[in-house]
Amino acid sequence: MAQASSYDERYAGQGYYWGTKPSAICHQVLQLIPPDRAVSLLDIGCGEGRNAVFFAHSGYGVTAFDESAEGVAKTERLAKAVQVPISVFQADMNEHRLEQDFGILFSTGVFHLIPRNLRQEVFTHFKRRTTAGGLNVFSLFVRKPFIGKAPDSDPGAEPWLSGELLTLYHDWRIEYCAEEVFDCMSGGIPHQHAVNRMIARKP
Repeated sequence: MAQASSYDERYAGQGYYWGTKPSAICHQVLQLIPPDRAVSLLDIGCGEGRNAVFFAHSGYGVTAFDESAEGVAKTERLAKAVQVPISVFQADMNEHRLEQDFGILFSTGVFHLIPRNLRQEVFTHFKRRTTAGGLNVFSLFVRKPFIGKAPDSDPGAEPWLSGELLTLYHDWRIEYCAEEVFDCMSGGIPHQHAVNRMIARKP
């Protein structure tokens, strides 16, 4: 639970460490599976809830979890402020296994905390728990030799390699896949990240 303690410290303040604006990829989800019918969505590693609350406000049936108790509390607080319903709980994504299927599995910026030897198992499970025609929408950090370690990097993190996520979805339709480098101010110190964003649809 060392990672949980680390994020509890980050999220302990009144403000939102990652802000409250949703990730840009959230808008692509609205286009691919619009919430004009009942659509269940799971936010894996929801942090302080910025994306989960956006999806709930857009009309999805949202469930979310995070390892950090502070993150879960702030997700609930943000949902209450926006007046949207969200089912949120505390869990470790490396240990927790889903007991129901979802139309959309979403996650951003946490999969570097999945050890390399667990990835095949974890993602096979995610794929199995996605409904037919549903989406897996994932953004994760990738290793680049020209980008240094972030000042608030996680101890024991294992960034992915370019193309590694895509190989796990060779049997799904890839709706979107891109890699980019972006500037970040988390922790108050300017730095950069390389990130792979992918949207895959289950046949």
